[in-house]
Amino acid sequence: MTADIVLSELTTDDLWVLLQEDLYDGLNEEVVAEVQEALARGEHPQTVLQKGLIAGMDVVSADFRNGVIFVPEVLVAANAMKAGLDVLRPYLSRSESPPIGTVVIGTVRGDIHDIGKNIVAMMLEGAGFEVINLGKNVTVEDFTRAVKAHNAHILGMSALLTTSMPYMKEVIDALAAQGLRERVIVLVGGAPLNEVYAREFGADAYCRDAYEAVHTARRLLHIRLRGDHESG
Repeated sequence: MTADIVLSELTTDDLWVLLQEDLYDGLNEEVVAEVQEALARGEHPQTVLQKGLIAGMDVVSADFRNGVIFVPEVLVAANAMKAGLDVLRPYLSRSESPPIGTVVIGTVRGDIHDIGKNIVAMMLEGAGFEVINLGKNVTVEDFTRAVKAHNAHILGMSALLTTSMPYMKEVIDALAAQGLRERVIVLVGGAPLNEVYAREFGADAYCRDAYEAVHTARRLLHIRLRGDHESG
């Protein structure tokens, strides 16, 4: 898309628009070049993240939710976001811009399906979260260990099989037994789940798709942090 466009001649507002559009289209090289151009102009890394990558992924997430685009398009957009984030990450670290929260995510033991979970993970990262993706067939011990080691704000669990779905409750019970449950927000998702199962398992929320997962993670973390601030 940028083949005939001279990035240096664009206004900054036009650069943001182009970056968002190329991310949406999954154009990795173009996204990398536009992130580099923004940084070269002296734009703050957090500004590039918010106005470029996150704004672009918000559109992807909304269109996915509304059935405008589907899993293949989301995956290529998420890969373009990751390419841009790889350029941006050292600058974010240098500028000490913290992530908005830390998420541990994985597909539970007995289940090896992870495409949906990976989309959620990439969209959460695109929304500004630090994401620790444990992969698939994740055990209770691995979930609880990661929550503790990374001081996670949120734990996300996925299951596509009805047989593996009840394992989520085992993880939540283990968090409670180790004194970790009250400090972590638990989100669950996957085809066989619904809000009723989520409540029965003791989760904080059921998320039916990636858009809802990002929205719910932001909302519940904001409520949690505001409560901690007021109680402190």
